[in-house]
Amino acid sequence: MAKAPVLTPRADDFPRWYQDLINKAELADNGPVRGTMVIRPYGYGLWERMQAEMDARIKETGTQNAYFPLLIPQSYLTREADHVEGFAPELAVVTHGGGKELEEPAVVRPTSEMIINEYFAKWVQSYRDLPLLINQWANVVRWELRPRLFLRTTEFLWQEGHTAHATYEDARDFAAHIHRRVYEDFMVNVLAMDVVAGRKTTRERFAGAVNTLTLEGMMGDGKALQMATSHELGQNFAKAFQTTYLSKDGTQELVWQTSWGSTTRMIGALVMMHGDDDGLRVPPRLAQIQAVILAVKGDEAVLAKVRELGDRLKAAGIRVHVDDRTDVPFGRRAVDWELKGVPVRVEIGPRDLENGTAMLARRIPGGKEPVAVDSLVQLLPSVLEEDQALLLTQSLQRREARTVEVATAREAVEAATAGRWARIPWAVLGAEGEAALAEHAVTVRCLVAEDGSVPDSEDAPGNVAVVARAY
Repeated sequence: MAKAPVLTPRADDFPRWYQDLINKAELADNGPVRGTMVIRPYGYGLWERMQAEMDARIKETGTQNAYFPLLIPQSYLTREADHVEGFAPELAVVTHGGGKELEEPAVVRPTSEMIINEYFAKWVQSYRDLPLLINQWANVVRWELRPRLFLRTTEFLWQEGHTAHATYEDARDFAAHIHRRVYEDFMVNVLAMDVVAGRKTTRERFAGAVNTLTLEGMMGDGKALQMATSHELGQNFAKAFQTTYLSKDGTQELVWQTSWGSTTRMIGALVMMHGDDDGLRVPPRLAQIQAVILAVKGDEAVLAKVRELGDRLKAAGIRVHVDDRTDVPFGRRAVDWELKGVPVRVEIGPRDLENGTAMLARRIPGGKEPVAVDSLVQLLPSVLEEDQALLLTQSLQRREARTVEVATAREAVEAATAGRWARIPWAVLGAEGEAALAEHAVTVRCLVAEDGSVPDSEDAPGNVAVVARAY
């Protein structure tokens, strides 16, 4: 009788495979309130690595971290009409506290434009105070009707950046810089994810923004996932909160603003873009454990060798974990590390010790081969970089193979329904065609220029709409 697979095969039931993997790789559990989640240590370790890489890039822009309250007076949300309309269905409202009804209900933040602008208006007085560049790492709540761990949860973790500038050009350029040099650089070079950088249509852009820049990734089932967004807010919030500054010419001027964010959704993307039927495949530059060294048996000499090798690899700068739990069957441990997607396993048993070798198992390309133990310190850095590059190549090849050029909205719907992305001239599709797509749960993920760059405007000549079903 064939052995039952550890995970539901992706080809049989992709959503079930996703849930199986999150459970068996010990990434997260459902929380006690519908739509919430408990992020387990291994999953949170991935988020910590994402935070560290992103935070370093954000700080390189001159942005500083701060923290703003979780509860926002409900009246704040009425100040920018498009913004409140966009978030109204998702709000969680606190009406009682301390056993009494509150004089004014408080909203649990769905995003922080409103409360941050309240303080920007206090802090900005002169052109010397600009640009004001603030980021916070926090949690937000958006009441989710169809929750799915990491992808759509009522509460999730994120970073949200908010900036104020003296001119439209400064704000526009800063939003574009975050889009490319923070988000895209991180996703391509750390997450090994091929992404399409583009501009959202009016229908899809952030509530209250004048322009939204996005990065869209193709998941293993062909659906799109919005990975991160950067918004030009124009002066909409500045007008609502009277955020003005005294210019060099002595006149009072409204600031120009941006906001931008990325979330724990990236962990879901990691699963769906890189995972396979054996579990996760974690990019080596992201992995909190790049190499796990397994003692095959509880032989004292073997245990001494795996611990000594672990120390040598750590000293060489490799993030390593020594698994010397020989009271747990070796096969079970190997499967667990495979599920967790650790890039490299180094397996050492008594026979390996006699031969001066170890069995090197590479999670990303697959396969095992014996290698000299003494070569591992020199060998592993290049192996990890090769596997990092392979994940990115596979991600790009998937998108290119499953993207088609179409001429009509109907063809776009057919492609999206079949798990592909479609490209169609925006001049052909237009807002009317976009509305028709929505009737089939298909959306314009972004607009790109003919050369693949981000267009300067929605109606720029030659714009191409990238169309897909999305999470």
